[in-house]
Amino acid sequence: MDSSVQQLVDRCRGLGLRRTKALEQLLATLLETARPMTLAELADSPRLSDQCDKATVFRLLQRLESHGLVRRLGLHERAAYFTLLIPDRHHDYLICTRCGSIEAIKAPCPVHALEDEIRESTGFRDLYHELEFFGTCPACA
Repeated sequence: MDSSVQQLVDRCRGLGLRRTKALEQLLATLLETARPMTLAELADSPRLSDQCDKATVFRLLQRLESHGLVRRLGLHERAAYFTLLIPDRHHDYLICTRCGSIEAIKAPCPVHALEDEIRESTGFRDLYHELEFFGTCPACA
């Protein structure tokens, strides 16, 4: 098992989640994918399609999200996308309000300086933010 996946599994275990083959494969799939994925994409991925069913993937995603290990993105009426929350690895996203497509913003995050300022002035620890921009993608425009 890759050391990055092992670190994620260890974090899960530390939060009281059971180590299963399905959990390992889900974490590996999310880790190796450069973009957020839908439930259907995850369930149909080569690592998971023979390992477990869509309901199991959904339950795992819910558990990971409730423990702050996965971020759910997207519009409520569209398919949800899921991505790992990894300390010191941050992405902000553009979300199309018509088709629901999601892509990472490839620019420096303008909020990091503000986050540092808030952390220093308030004493909050483990401070993070999530930034999503909504609009119409070029394909839908």
